[in-house]
Amino acid sequence: MNTAVKERHEPLKLDQAAIDKASKSLEEGAVTPSYGPWRDDIVKLLNDALATELVCVLRYKRHYFTASGEASPAIADEFLVHANEESAHADKIAERIVQLGGEPDFNPQTLQGRSHASYDASLDLQAMVRANLIAERIAIETYRQMIVLIGDKDPTTRRMLEEILSDEEEHADELKDWLGH
Repeated sequence: MNTAVKERHEPLKLDQAAIDKASKSLEEGAVTPSYGPWRDDIVKLLNDALATELVCVLRYKRHYFTASGEASPAIADEFLVHANEESAHADKIAERIVQLGGEPDFNPQTLQGRSHASYDASLDLQAMVRANLIAERIAIETYRQMIVLIGDKDPTTRRMLEEILSDEEEHADELKDWLGH
């Protein structure tokens, strides 16, 4: 005897009107009407994230080339690895902006103002590690907030940001391990 209570629910059903709209406005590429009014907001969030990644690349590159001291070779090598990973993040973000019909903003005159993280010109190795850890923690917080804001409005962008967030968390853990060396 089945004692489970049968719940009433609406059957899962696709929105045929939205599917029909998707066959129009082909110049929009992957952007269908279901992106709704959030597309411009998402592009703005992504352009700010792009600026952050580019500033991080510049900061890590500076630290890579200027790190000195007994522990510097290993730490500098890690700075270069992080710089390259941040550059790959920037490329993914720029590509997604274009897919959404936006224009990636690489303008060097506005990068720092749009970036969530700061540039750092420290010469002390521990100050470099600390500055990069702060920047990674800021990136983690901003990506977490962006993921929540975007939610189900743009699953592709959300998944991309979740992947980048995972990398940023890994960077922060690695930098934490270098504190005090």
